[in-house]
Amino acid sequence: MPKPPGEGELKGSAVRLWSLIDERTRAGADTARIDARIWDLFGEEWAVMFTDLSGFSRQVAAFGIIHFLQVIHEQRRLLLPLVAEHDGILMKEEADSFLILFRRPATALACAISMQRACRKVNARRVPEERILLCLGLGYGKVLRIGDADVFGAEVNAASKLGEDTARSYEVLATDAFREGAGELPGVSWEPLDVVIPGASKVWQVRYPAG
Repeated sequence: MPKPPGEGELKGSAVRLWSLIDERTRAGADTARIDARIWDLFGEEWAVMFTDLSGFSRQVAAFGIIHFLQVIHEQRRLLLPLVAEHDGILMKEEADSFLILFRRPATALACAISMQRACRKVNARRVPEERILLCLGLGYGKVLRIGDADVFGAEVNAASKLGEDTARSYEVLATDAFREGAGELPGVSWEPLDVVIPGASKVWQVRYPAG
């Protein structure tokens, strides 16, 4: 969830956003008009990908901080070229997690499948503690994009919940909005899951060829 930045942290479009948020807090503020201005300024449609590594905290506890740094480095080296290849925009990197934007859901899904296949391939020749066990959550819809600094919205939160808390190794989970936006793709099927998360009317697991 967004939080007000500290003094001296505001830059570019964030200045406009937080000045409008401040205006919204004042007594008698026309919040509907302010909200419309915020969405007009920052509202865009994006496919959202949130990645996480399964069992990462346990591995850090077992193998130490240098192992932690190595896995992060290897994840970046393996996956970020695929993101670039699919025209994704890396918005945030926090520990073992990525928040990535794509213009089209179909492109985001193609990238997700490529990333999982790359992980399977490299993991086949690794010992268990060095495997990159990727979990992926996908969302799509109207979000507030604040330049290249941050992105907020229900589909962002849903993708984060799916990637970080719900998906297991090699899984790709998606919101109903993402599934509808992506449409039917060759070799891909969609399985509804009995999972409820805030911001998503239904959750789907993507079934894709492993290689």
